[in-house]
Amino acid sequence: MRILSLNGWGGRLGEQLVDYVRAENPDVLCLQEATSTLEATTPWLIYRDGGSELAQRANLFAEVAGALPGHQAFFCPAARGPLYDGDRAVPSDWGLATFVRGALPIVGQAQDFIHGGFSADGFGEHPRSRNAHAVRLHDYASGRTTVVVHLHGLRDLDGKDDTPARDAQTARLIEIIGTLRRDGDGLVVCGDFNVLPDGRMLSALRDIGLTELVTSRGFTDTRTSFYRKTPRFADYMLVSANVEVCNFEVVAEPEVSDHRALLLEIG
Repeated sequence: MRILSLNGWGGRLGEQLVDYVRAENPDVLCLQEATSTLEATTPWLIYRDGGSELAQRANLFAEVAGALPGHQAFFCPAARGPLYDGDRAVPSDWGLATFVRGALPIVGQAQDFIHGGFSADGFGEHPRSRNAHAVRLHDYASGRTTVVVHLHGLRDLDGKDDTPARDAQTARLIEIIGTLRRDGDGLVVCGDFNVLPDGRMLSALRDIGLTELVTSRGFTDTRTSFYRKTPRFADYMLVSANVEVCNFEVVAEPEVSDHRALLLEIG
């Protein structure tokens, strides 16, 4: 089973990202910062926040789903807020997207918020609402059942240090995992955590038996050249002891976001 985790950056590099996903064709794609704008009449819209403007792909979720026609596609919105077509505000849903190859039966799933709740009337103040999505998959080839969870951790304008809100986020994530995982299941947790490697969130996940693959395998950067700031860590992939890691890569090329993709192959 090949699992790809990527923060899509709102589809700012939309065509390149879609082409990469199509070529990689993972069994499971965990995509953060996905957009779905049903009222859009153009493929590009503008996100405005604090005086800055960022191009956004209006319907990244639908485009990626089209690139993976053999997958089940799930969109998990965290908020609905305005994107702009010139001066016209267009309501856009923003959140997580999960794509699972049809040959892998989904025998359980859980979706809920790890910080805040669904915001239907705007993206809200920082730190904004964040959710997680977990799928429990049976692999006929190996006979194993694996829970794959991804999240987009809360963004604090003061940085990635430990905070009470992040501690609560961690506790909620572990609770969601516990509602779905059964004895003997493998566990993979991935996404854009927005925390530092030595922070309490990753420590708590190690305490429940997970191994963090990015730093433990010597990778020192999960951001691409499109990201100009430090620190350079944001994205992580963790696995339980009963998950056989055949290969793990923090993908340097191609650059399809300001985050690098994380690609895991398990037996």
